[in-house]
Amino acid sequence: MVHFVGAGPGAPDLITQRGAALLQTADCIIYAGSLVNPALLALAQPGCRIFNSAEMTLEQVLAVMTEMEAAGKTTVRLHTGDPCLYGAIREQMDALDEAGISYDDTPGVSSFCGAAAALNAEYTLPMVSQTVIITRMEGRTPVPEREKLASLAAHGATMVIFLSIGLIRKVQQALLQGGAYTPDTPAAVVYKATWQEQKILRCTVGTLAESTLQAGITKTALITVGDFLGTKYERSKLYDPAFTTGYRKGENP
Repeated sequence: MVHFVGAGPGAPDLITQRGAALLQTADCIIYAGSLVNPALLALAQPGCRIFNSAEMTLEQVLAVMTEMEAAGKTTVRLHTGDPCLYGAIREQMDALDEAGISYDDTPGVSSFCGAAAALNAEYTLPMVSQTVIITRMEGRTPVPEREKLASLAAHGATMVIFLSIGLIRKVQQALLQGGAYTPDTPAAVVYKATWQEQKILRCTVGTLAESTLQAGITKTALITVGDFLGTKYERSKLYDPAFTTGYRKGENP
């Protein structure tokens, strides 16, 4: 059996209870060494075989899984955050299906949630933004033509940009090219959200590249953009005394 497990955004105590229990009973752990906090490996039982997938190809990862399955062992495939985002799990699952190897998936706290917590922010604010766009800048790995950053930026929604901090000048250019954001639109960069090394940089779209480069942030960071980082928004109707819900009647004006 193979268990895909989301490790959470970084802090070891932000893995789920189920994920931690699976790590404690695994015979083999294959972890994304470039991003997963190695402190989580302390949960492994004695004798557990541990592999760093940052140094492996897909074929090598699958070979380990197949070997463990043939021996009747349990494997945990430990991905950063929640593996449904940029986790490259679909290709692993398809291969396991072809091989007849059973697997399941345990979700984790994504780094975009960790970033919001670090910023003490809410991505969806009434009459500001009700949509969160999670994406990345095209680089050596392309994106579909319809999902280029400038096109998505045209919506003016809350945006969380993964895997793009090394392309920060191009990110800033694309955000402004979209037309909905102005140079004064708030932005923030969160380096290693929830880790002890966490850093927060607040700026604007117009100063995004310069501020990030001056701070020396070149990897392992999320870029957040939008007026959710500002101070203006409307009160939620859900807790408005005049608003009737299925659980209480609103007060008369």
